[in-house]
Amino acid sequence: MTGFPALAGLSALWLLIVVWLIGRAFRQSRIIARLHPAPAAERQDSPGVAIVVPARDERANIRRCVESLLSQDYRNGRFQVVVVDDQSRDGTSDIVASIAQDDHRLSLHCAPRLPAHWTGKCHACALGASRADKECRWLCFMDADVQAAASLLAAAVATAERDNLDLLSLAPRHELGSFAERLMIPCGHYVLAFCQDLSRAQSPERDGAVATGQFMLIRQAAYRAIGGHGAVRSAICEDLKLALLAKRRGYRVRLMDGGGLLSTRMYDGWRSLWPGFAKNITEMLGGPAATIAVASAGALLAAAAVLLPAIDFIVCRQGAAGACLAAALALTGSAAAFAFHIAGAIHFRTPFWYGLLFPFGYAIGWLMALDSVRRRFGGGIAWKGRQYQ
Repeated sequence: MTGFPALAGLSALWLLIVVWLIGRAFRQSRIIARLHPAPAAERQDSPGVAIVVPARDERANIRRCVESLLSQDYRNGRFQVVVVDDQSRDGTSDIVASIAQDDHRLSLHCAPRLPAHWTGKCHACALGASRADKECRWLCFMDADVQAAASLLAAAVATAERDNLDLLSLAPRHELGSFAERLMIPCGHYVLAFCQDLSRAQSPERDGAVATGQFMLIRQAAYRAIGGHGAVRSAICEDLKLALLAKRRGYRVRLMDGGGLLSTRMYDGWRSLWPGFAKNITEMLGGPAATIAVASAGALLAAAAVLLPAIDFIVCRQGAAGACLAAALALTGSAAAFAFHIAGAIHFRTPFWYGLLFPFGYAIGWLMALDSVRRRFGGGIAWKGRQYQ
């Protein structure tokens, strides 16, 4: 009975933490503006754009990606698509070559052997940029697992021109097919929403930047001035590094929600998702110490959502004075946490009951975070058949 005050305080603290985290997530979501199709008036004088698509073993995605780009409703067709095959072993280049035969706007370039101290994506992007028409005002880097709506390019360029941006990055809508994707990708987004300070990252006057390499539109002059991908050649999260470098050089950088015009399926199950998460977690969360702290806190809070109301209820059943109030506080906090994750499951267009499984998602995320840190201090990062130290 004497432990009740501490238990009541813990339950009240749990409720406050849940309310604060949910409120923070909603505030963060309002900071990222949504990209909409551009009015016809903003598309009358569309500048040239070179779209660079780095591809390594993307046989399952490359046709859909390239064909969506060639179908862009962009004034006078003033764009080119440059695909860089990064030594694929699955016939990716054959698919691109067959499409290029019928469309002069598409060109295929095969990357040579990866130089020392470069990551494959940085090297492929740098090669693609070097093959872009120098008269193009904009370079657009887009991942091969992304599919674009016909109005995407016009909307992105019009927005960047109108708002005088130098780098515009778009977050796509995620297509989640497997159990692993539906469980883990939403949890990853929630953690970033809880941890990142988007108001700081989006402010031109403050340090920090946020971007996604799935779609990055950058002025070619700015790209050349900061040294392009060569300046971040060894980075695993090259998108964040490039955006931060551009911002620190005085260029205007912004992330927007492109989910209405852009979609992606990054992984197809545990086999690709686990190494993909482990590759990025440590850098995205700010280093090994921060990664372990954030992942551990997430797993602990997820466990509390189940265990704390259960413990309070048991004490309440034993007749402890006021213990039922503690149980009510804990249950309210847990109900809010589950409701938040159910709403998230619906937002990601997955069955609502995935929201009930979020404690498992954070527990697995904790293991992934430990694996990510282990890889940083161990044999390095393995990705698509390559090992990066």
